[in-house]
Amino acid sequence: MINQLSQSIINHNKIVNVCILGSTGSIGINTLDVISRHADKYYAFAISAWNNIELLYQQILQFKPQYAVVSSSEQAKILNDKLKINNIKTHVLHGIQGLCEISKHELTDVVMAAIVGSAGLQPTLEAVKSGKKILLANKESLVAAGQIFTDAAIYYNAEVLPVDSEHNAIYQCYAKNGIGVKGIILTASGGPFLNLDINKFDNITPEMACNHPKWKMGRKISIDSATMLNKGLELIEAYWLFPEVNNNIKIVVHPQSIVHSFVEYIDGSVLAQLSHPDMRIPIAYALGYPARIDSGAKNLDISQISSLNFYEPDLNKFPCIKLAYQALEQQQCITLNAANEIAVESFLNGKIKFVQIHQVIENILNRYTYQKPNNLEEVLGVDKYVRTLTCDYINSFML
Repeated sequence: MINQLSQSIINHNKIVNVCILGSTGSIGINTLDVISRHADKYYAFAISAWNNIELLYQQILQFKPQYAVVSSSEQAKILNDKLKINNIKTHVLHGIQGLCEISKHELTDVVMAAIVGSAGLQPTLEAVKSGKKILLANKESLVAAGQIFTDAAIYYNAEVLPVDSEHNAIYQCYAKNGIGVKGIILTASGGPFLNLDINKFDNITPEMACNHPKWKMGRKISIDSATMLNKGLELIEAYWLFPEVNNNIKIVVHPQSIVHSFVEYIDGSVLAQLSHPDMRIPIAYALGYPARIDSGAKNLDISQISSLNFYEPDLNKFPCIKLAYQALEQQQCITLNAANEIAVESFLNGKIKFVQIHQVIENILNRYTYQKPNNLEEVLGVDKYVRTLTCDYINSFML
């Protein structure tokens, strides 16, 4: 699917207008950093945040976008009042409708889809339906709505480039139309608890789980990395992005986070993409494609790498990986994603223990099945129902 969707070339004779859905998250911040290095080529045309108004305000002062989106009319008023003081003319919109408006705006050339969670589904799909170039960092677009998203991308001739470091690495090594490709190997850092005794998992706190040894990420994705469900979600993403591999997708633990994934070929060749763990690299690759542009990251000095290690993941310590394979096989990926979001939020809020995250997800997966959704409304309906079901389940054993 990816190679079919990546045929258009940016006209670098003009400034490219970039819409960043989620500019105050780690991906959004890194995207603005890359844009700032190429002000002659790219303009932050529209940016958005849900609650981090102060950072969004600082970004507006620096980049002076045409549009900014916040979550509510109340927040929009607060931001507007702040902008008037500095005579900044940025138009402030709010809510999902505002996100959709900037993602499909006729002057938007590129959409960085970096909103975490299902909140990013609708504006990302609107960008697809408008035939935009999509830099896809929102996992849920494919995890929860894979068939709908990929069908729409082909129908509307949208260009889709993956930003996740693993899928970006695969894309860089992937043969046109998947010719000769045998399989994919996704690498995983193993997160902060790779070497922690499983008997100590009961005492894991949110602060410990958010302390990733290699990557600086938001709290939700940091927890997903700690449970390794993030690798399960990436497994599902890869299934939709690279259908030629026929679900031949494996996961290996690679603590150094230097090799970002492998592509296996039928002749025995294995290609890999290597770099420092810096999200500006895949962002710059996707933003500049098919050209390569400076990302601001330092180059990899191979002579300084003493060893690269790879292991099979311990599924007893990280059962969320098994749950992702189960969800993909049973086509229950919406359930997996929604249950996980509620479980992670509950853990961060101190309602459940770290070890209960996978227990909650497994319970919901085994309790609820649904028919294949035919449109985004049905996807969102299932998502909402599963979230309610998961909240009720968590509340039931807290009583």
